[in-house]
Amino acid sequence: MFLLLPFDSLIVSLLGISLTVLFTLLLVFIIAPAIFGVSFGIRKLYMKTLLKIFAWATLRMERGAKEKNHQLYKPYTNGIIAKDPTSLEEEIKEIRRSGSSKALDNTREFELSDIFYFCRKGMETIMDDEVTKRFSAEELESWNLLSRTNYNFQYISLRLTVLWGLGVLIRYCFLLPLRIALAFTGISLLVVGTTVVGYLPNGRFKEFLSKHVHLMCYRICVRALTAIITYHDRKNRPRNGGICVANHTSPIDVIILASDGYYAMVGQVHGGLMGVIQRAMVKACPHVWFERSEVKDRHLVAKRLTEHVQDKSKLPILIFPEGTCINNTSVMMFKKGSFEIGATVYPVAIKYDPQFGDAFWNSSKYGMVTYLLRMMTSWAIVCSVWYLPPMTREAEEDAVQFANRVKSAIARQGGLVDLLWDGGLKREKVKDTFKEEQQKLYSKMIVGNHEDRSRS
Repeated sequence: MFLLLPFDSLIVSLLGISLTVLFTLLLVFIIAPAIFGVSFGIRKLYMKTLLKIFAWATLRMERGAKEKNHQLYKPYTNGIIAKDPTSLEEEIKEIRRSGSSKALDNTREFELSDIFYFCRKGMETIMDDEVTKRFSAEELESWNLLSRTNYNFQYISLRLTVLWGLGVLIRYCFLLPLRIALAFTGISLLVVGTTVVGYLPNGRFKEFLSKHVHLMCYRICVRALTAIITYHDRKNRPRNGGICVANHTSPIDVIILASDGYYAMVGQVHGGLMGVIQRAMVKACPHVWFERSEVKDRHLVAKRLTEHVQDKSKLPILIFPEGTCINNTSVMMFKKGSFEIGATVYPVAIKYDPQFGDAFWNSSKYGMVTYLLRMMTSWAIVCSVWYLPPMTREAEEDAVQFANRVKSAIARQGGLVDLLWDGGLKREKVKDTFKEEQQKLYSKMIVGNHEDRSRS
């Protein structure tokens, strides 16, 4: 028979007490509030404390750099050189005016100076590419004690280095294990809870339980990221039979929105752990999952989505029409598919605060596991969510125009740059149609001048 020595017995007892205390704290301060949707304000106090530390660290870094005559890198505020929007015709006319002392002659079909417009545009694109910079992490002006977010990270002083080292210990030795435990708890409860609810007969009771199981589990997952979310205009939250569309920065966008609302998800069927979660979720809620072979069939996808939104008793569908993650400085082209089916659209703007951790997923640089590790070793995820008033397609609008109108509303509310470019350029070359569009605009201007001269 194995007997424990007094010292070993003491260690086991202390370990048991520590685990009991830790579990009790998790239950009281994290899991229970997640179940009832309340907060004790601990995360906001944590955020305010971090802001004061970041301000001191940035000030100390700037002072140390000044003493050592080091030049600090200063990024653009939003990573783009602001320009007033002008049309091709207006810019070419301006070039013609600047190249001639007399008034512009509108009857001219072509001028050699027109070439300079296209040359200048090409040079501007090389110097200030407003597309590819949307697929890299945003550089911070201040230091948040994370070496991954500031090029100025270097040895400044012993105190600053000790503070950074202490931050590493807190993030990796305390926050990371705690967050992994919470994420495991949330995902496990989601799988078990939705599986059990799935065996209940359809009705109001099943719908009630399914809603609260989803909300509880997503709220626990939100706490696993120490996410501090501010929701605005909740009266505009999506309703049954509609489509919720939002700008897309990260896979956690889904958790951010689903912790405050009940949605039907749309996506491709996966294997592994994600497949287990999908199969469990669909038992309790009518999510729309597509097989890999079905995803590229636009007519089938549109048919399934149309059938879903026509049933006003079904949950609103959550869709990210950009189709890829953008670094939260802009909104790029919305795919028109979800705007063709004639449903009420509920726009949502999501804006992250990169001071505490960069939520952007650069999928071409990091795999999912690496990305989640970076998220769980950040200080926190802080963001604001705005629910915009519902929008419907107008009689004279086509799907593309409607999508652009919704996109502009989201960009305006979130303080994001509204870009016409396709997010697919992250992995693909510029389509010939974009080049042809510029050629058509120039040709239309020349032909228009020619027609006006013929009439006269």
